[in-house]
Amino acid sequence: MSSPGSARRRGRPARNSAASTPTRPSATNSGQPSQNASQTTPRASRSLREVGIPSSSPLRFQSSPPPEPQQDDAGSRMDISSPIREPPSTDDIERTPRANARPIGDSSPIRYMSSSSPTRANSRPSRTADIPSSSSGLFVRSSQSIGSNGLPNVSTRRGAIHSDAFGSSSSQRRRVFVNENGMPVRDGEPHSDATFSNVQPDTSEADALGGSSTRIIWGTNISIQDSMSAFKNFLYNFAKKYRMWADGASEEETRAMGVAADEKEYIKMLNDMRQLGVTGLNLDIRNLKAYPSTLKLWHQVQAYPQEIIPIMDQVVRDVMIELALKEMESLRAQANQRRQPRARDNSSVPPVTSSDIGTEAGRGQPTEVPNLMADVENKTFKVLPFGLDKTVNMRDLDPADMDKLISIKGLVIRASPIIPDMKEAFFRCETCHFSVAVDIDRGKIAEPTKCPREICGTSNSMQLIHNRSTFADKQVIKLQETPDSVPDGQTPHSVSLCAYDELVDVCKAGDRVEVTGIFRSNPVRVNPRQRTTKALFKTYVDVLHVQKTDRKKLGIDATTVEQELSEQVAGEVEHVRKITAAEEEKIKEIAARPDVYELLSRSLAPSIYEMEDVKKGILLQLFGGTNKTFEKGGNPRYRGDINVLLCGDPSTSKSQLLQYVHKIAPRGVYTSGKGSSAVGLTAYVTRDPESRQLVLESGALVLSDGGVCCIDEFDKMNDSTRSVLHEVMEQQTVSIAKAGIITTLNARTSILASANPIGSKYNPNLPVPQNIDLPPTLLSRFDLVYLVLDRIDEQNDRRLAKHLVGMYLEDTPEHGTSEEVLPVEFLTSYITYAKRHINPVITPEAGTALIDSYVGMRKLGDDIRSANRRITATTRQLESMIRLAEAHARMRLSSEVLASDVEEAVRLIRSALKQAATDARTGLIDMGLLTEGTSASERRLREDLKREVLRVVEELGGRGGGSGVRWSEVLRQLNEGGSMEVEGAEFAEAVRALEAEGMVSVVGEGARRSIRRIGLV
Repeated sequence: MSSPGSARRRGRPARNSAASTPTRPSATNSGQPSQNASQTTPRASRSLREVGIPSSSPLRFQSSPPPEPQQDDAGSRMDISSPIREPPSTDDIERTPRANARPIGDSSPIRYMSSSSPTRANSRPSRTADIPSSSSGLFVRSSQSIGSNGLPNVSTRRGAIHSDAFGSSSSQRRRVFVNENGMPVRDGEPHSDATFSNVQPDTSEADALGGSSTRIIWGTNISIQDSMSAFKNFLYNFAKKYRMWADGASEEETRAMGVAADEKEYIKMLNDMRQLGVTGLNLDIRNLKAYPSTLKLWHQVQAYPQEIIPIMDQVVRDVMIELALKEMESLRAQANQRRQPRARDNSSVPPVTSSDIGTEAGRGQPTEVPNLMADVENKTFKVLPFGLDKTVNMRDLDPADMDKLISIKGLVIRASPIIPDMKEAFFRCETCHFSVAVDIDRGKIAEPTKCPREICGTSNSMQLIHNRSTFADKQVIKLQETPDSVPDGQTPHSVSLCAYDELVDVCKAGDRVEVTGIFRSNPVRVNPRQRTTKALFKTYVDVLHVQKTDRKKLGIDATTVEQELSEQVAGEVEHVRKITAAEEEKIKEIAARPDVYELLSRSLAPSIYEMEDVKKGILLQLFGGTNKTFEKGGNPRYRGDINVLLCGDPSTSKSQLLQYVHKIAPRGVYTSGKGSSAVGLTAYVTRDPESRQLVLESGALVLSDGGVCCIDEFDKMNDSTRSVLHEVMEQQTVSIAKAGIITTLNARTSILASANPIGSKYNPNLPVPQNIDLPPTLLSRFDLVYLVLDRIDEQNDRRLAKHLVGMYLEDTPEHGTSEEVLPVEFLTSYITYAKRHINPVITPEAGTALIDSYVGMRKLGDDIRSANRRITATTRQLESMIRLAEAHARMRLSSEVLASDVEEAVRLIRSALKQAATDARTGLIDMGLLTEGTSASERRLREDLKREVLRVVEELGGRGGGSGVRWSEVLRQLNEGGSMEVEGAEFAEAVRALEAEGMVSVVGEGARRSIRRIGLV
């Protein structure tokens, strides 16, 4: 292996050389650099010292001591990790100049080092002559681009960091040597080039470097060795007790935990990662703050994430290799113990020692030990930091946060498809087919302006070969402020997120997430065809970690999605909304109480007085039924979501109930009927800012897929907006056919709506459809329709006023204590646990009770006074009973639906029907009010009026037809001879019905209208 001095001499040809071929130093001057080599730019020689071969890299792991320096011959000058083992021929050297180092590129903030001047920096040779390449059209990477694991560095590059792996050239060119006074070490000054590969973790940096220099990253105070040693010490020794002490726990509390407090948390996580094949380590950086030796690292990872995180990635990989080695040694020792009896019988076969692991001798022996090293070396491990002390509001992001680690919360409103993001560009000369690979730094491609091959040198001949380039997965996500965090009078801000690799498709539209990432900025071009940029920069966030956790939000029901995705969603729910063992024990304790139903309903919106049945209906809506798919019916999907409508007078807490449900419901969306349009509820077409193609943006109903959509002012919607709800509320899909996009979107959501009467006051003499102006087809799709009326009652008014005043005097409601009202966090945990683990099944007894209840409700329509029967229940009411009974059983944490659950479901439906479907004229329940808009008594009165009109026309005009009877005369005759007064609108409706049936005809206009009897001779 060559020395650093020979590596510097190999780096580039001497300036006074007439030929373009790099000069080969002879064996006589291998120990002392030549004069020409020493006269090259000091910055270049210093950079070449840093590039180094794998044995001297601070990131190369070695299980054995470094080899002794060898003689500088032709064989030793070849890099050990080079893909070409033999020395190249003279023709090959003349044709392809190879360099072990790359000069400072465009990605560096400043072209020259701190010890150099601009003049010296500008006097360096052209960059195109130093691009590593191959001599043929085949792509053979140089030794510099080969990592310690034999893989190209481009495969280990993280898209969110926007730089190569830690040992690559783009990161090495930012390193400098400083002396003990902190000044850069110039060429010719003595300094140490010690390697960190085999340094003990407790060795100080001064001892490792011989006390002369310290390795740092340019522009920062980051010491590479200190950071690596501190983080490695953290991974090996961090225990839960450090975090407990940082959170204020005493030593007695940690001793009470016993062994669990001293458990090495991250060693266990790394072992689990290796066994499960996971490559991402979720790092809570608050643990760095709690651990004494990593407090400085905690500050640095927030200030310089682009430099610290690659160091952490490399340390994680080194620790994973060490753990794999220990595991292999343990397995090898066990295998040796099992082979000892056989070794006595066959003593000629020596046992394989643990030191031969990974060597030719070890591989030559038959062994039962799996090669764990290969699994670890072929993977790229990434640290995913999260857990910052504070979350920054989107509108508070400023230039001071550029290139720093930030954490923001918001609502995902759009996620783009997967975009291939180029990590390495492959160029080929069209003249001589010479190929070269160019790394992409921060999205900029350093395209060669001419062929790097000196015997060719053709300008503008390099063409990009896309199928030889390297790409990574990328996704652009639009994150918007949540409605509860937007200041008054402000519009919500949004920010663009860029997710890479394993973070792609982690979140979707409608998710409330907390994102940890690096705040970036890019210049905006004046013209895409020109390189001129504006002074204005656009900002975005490179995502490092996504967390979908909100303790005040419910978990998503896994049965909402299809069966093949239910297991995946269940795992995501377990990750998003974690319930501890203590919470689970308390949940089961609450479920065993006999008054659990009243306790949960009382805990739902405790500030709202009374309205017990309304709260119970909304509570069962939050629990929901079970979504089912029947094999016999061709696999149709039957919804388990419950829809509730609140209708009544103003100032009856309808909107407060909607706001409360919106805050705790999963993927909840709150919208108003007046300010909503049809496309705002379903989906609208927009142009993608990246691809400039037409894409669909999700509306409120699609965003609330798997949650609850709260719609206020439901009666203020226009007909076109309201018509889209018919499909959503029953089929739970949204069909789109616009702008060449034909698709069906899922809208598996529960609808909670509120509506006010037409005249701002409910008229008890009119049915519900006429009071709130809703079509009967839409009303019938609601499982529960509650009338919330403001009745004058002195006792109730006094209790309500006392309750409201008590809320201002003290924080808790007047009628309840802390034991009687559950906190919001526990209520959401209870509902999430029930929806995740409980899927009740209907028992035969419950099935019989459902049938009897449905038949009993149908019998209420029998009327001995009329041949026609009133409709008091339909099959939709039967399905509503099933859903409510399942929700009640799920609320009790019962896996079976009992007859008591059916009784409560029937009681809720009957109480809602008594209010919403009661005929004002007869006082009886009539489902025709909800399904058709008219009751049976009203239809009977209309038929009587039609017969009376026909009789009057026949009497006044004669049976033979003749001349017609005036309109006003018929109306006057009806009012004089009838027992009740007939209004003009009712009379006109009856005449139109007779005209449609072909019984009469209307002649004339206005006051001269006349009615003529037809059809009889």
